[in-house]
Amino acid sequence: MSRTDSPTGSLNDEAVLLVGHGSRREASNEQVRTLAADLEGRLGVPVDAGFLELAEPSIPDAIDALAPAVSSISVVHLSLFAASHVKNDVPAALQRARSEHPDVAFENGAHLGVHPAIVDLLDDRAASVEADLGVDRERDDVAVVLCARGSSDPDANADVHKLARLLYEGREFSRVDATFIGVTEPTLDDTLHDVAKHRPDAVVVVPYMLGDGVLTGRIRDGTDDFDADYPYVDAACGDPLGTDSRLLDVLADRWQEARTGSVEMSCDTCKYKVELDGYEEDVGGAKAMLRALNHQEAHEDRENVADDPHAHDAPDRHVAVCTNQTCAADGAPAVLERLRQAARDAEDGSLRVTRTSCLGQCGDGPNVAVYPDGVWYQRVDPEDADRIVSSHVDRDRIVSDLDSQLL
Repeated sequence: MSRTDSPTGSLNDEAVLLVGHGSRREASNEQVRTLAADLEGRLGVPVDAGFLELAEPSIPDAIDALAPAVSSISVVHLSLFAASHVKNDVPAALQRARSEHPDVAFENGAHLGVHPAIVDLLDDRAASVEADLGVDRERDDVAVVLCARGSSDPDANADVHKLARLLYEGREFSRVDATFIGVTEPTLDDTLHDVAKHRPDAVVVVPYMLGDGVLTGRIRDGTDDFDADYPYVDAACGDPLGTDSRLLDVLADRWQEARTGSVEMSCDTCKYKVELDGYEEDVGGAKAMLRALNHQEAHEDRENVADDPHAHDAPDRHVAVCTNQTCAADGAPAVLERLRQAARDAEDGSLRVTRTSCLGQCGDGPNVAVYPDGVWYQRVDPEDADRIVSSHVDRDRIVSDLDSQLL
């Protein structure tokens, strides 16, 4: 009898750990547990759910519960894309598990990613909104906006655009645009206003989310606001992926890949492995591992999660420093470092400072841009960094002598 033919729950059998993110909304956590139970029925092997943060059981606790009864555990990720959780946090937890359970073989699977079943599911979500609006893509001009969470990992964001293109190919939509509710651009609001310029009959917004949580609510609110602002365009928002059975098709494929050692990750565009513009400081396995360990420690307490702000909420402000050749020669690296130090000491804890490529103002650098305010500062010296943070970020007062739009 092969392992896949073994009765569920027998000793020296294999088990699956379905890893979800975790949420303050218990309904979202229950969706993960429901998918775990359904996946167990599909695979015929024990499947337990574990969470990265905010919910119980944690990954180590879930592994501790499974390990005494099985000889191998395959980890399957209930993550839409391969960002830091998939690339760093889970591998760190599994390395720890291997040392604590030396008699158990651990195999790490891939994220949900780009899969035909997901494209099919997104198509159905769009069709449901079309029906509610009374439009038909084959008869009317229907535009689709696929809205994802947004990530600081360019590899993950690129997959959203790939899914949008696959949803467009072979279907009668006038266009399908990828957008994000936070962290990166384009934002949902900007995308909707851009689509409106083409005057479609209807705009269908499809949330690329697993659960119906806070971010999905923001997408719905943004769609409702757009619908009110543009009376000549009908717009409505669809439902997230939820616990649709087609997700089990994807999870089953990821399980097979894990247990047969055929997992493929997009390492050629991974910011932890190759140097990408704007993400140079993320390269290096040691840095990625340190980030994962710090992240794990930050979310160790799962009993008082309502009092602990989520570490991945989008920053209130993002300060971008041009480090292209001209600005670098004018001292941009020193400005970048002083801004980062000032950000660490700032009263406002929600501030991200990163380097960026050319801002198109060569000769007037170093250039610094503050978003979402859209304020650009020019000829910034290192000593100006403290003023930008203490005045603009902390007190909403533009540093007028540096503002390129006021000069």
